[in-house]
Amino acid sequence: MASNIGKRLIQIDVSSDTVCPWCFVGKKNLEKAMEQTMDKFDFEVRWHPFFLNPDAPKEGVKKSDFYKAKFGPVQFERATARMTEMFRGLGFEYDMSGLTGNTMDSHRLITLAGHQGCEKQNALVEELFVSYFCQGKYIGDRQVLVDAARKVGVEGAEELLKDPSKGVDEVKEELNKYSSGISGVPHFVINGKYQLSGGQPSNIFMRAFEAAAKDGAE
Repeated sequence: MASNIGKRLIQIDVSSDTVCPWCFVGKKNLEKAMEQTMDKFDFEVRWHPFFLNPDAPKEGVKKSDFYKAKFGPVQFERATARMTEMFRGLGFEYDMSGLTGNTMDSHRLITLAGHQGCEKQNALVEELFVSYFCQGKYIGDRQVLVDAARKVGVEGAEELLKDPSKGVDEVKEELNKYSSGISGVPHFVINGKYQLSGGQPSNIFMRAFEAAAKDGAE
């Protein structure tokens, strides 16, 4: 992802949680904006941890039960209908089956992938989102994580996940560095300056790219 001659490099730091549907929506809208401006910019996207529910159980609980208890049955149905519509608009089917729970292991794996390059890390984040939101797979299941890593070519996943303490300190460091000052995700920081929150439409990202590039040229 090195910058080509004549193109400006746009660096994007994303704070996200792997059980956050708006993070997936934001990712797809960001990618659309990147595709539409790739003639002008090169991009480097890095993913950082955030915990929507840091005390979530490791063993996992039924998704639908968890969210019904959290939001109430009426709001749960409304939110599910809205996300189903949003996902269909992106070409995906939103799946509320399966379990939800602690996301530390997924963040350990994403952080590991970051050391193997932005492209591998992005591919892993995509695979984990699709597994969880569209295929009913549990984000805390070691085999699900290992399979996702293998599919996108991330090395060392099994070794990492066998040791529950490995990589935890680095995740906490990333959390403190990139996510300690925010209250929700997704959160995007463009070239270390321009900040956007939520599943923004692609045109908002494109405006931020232009502003960041203009700043860099001054």
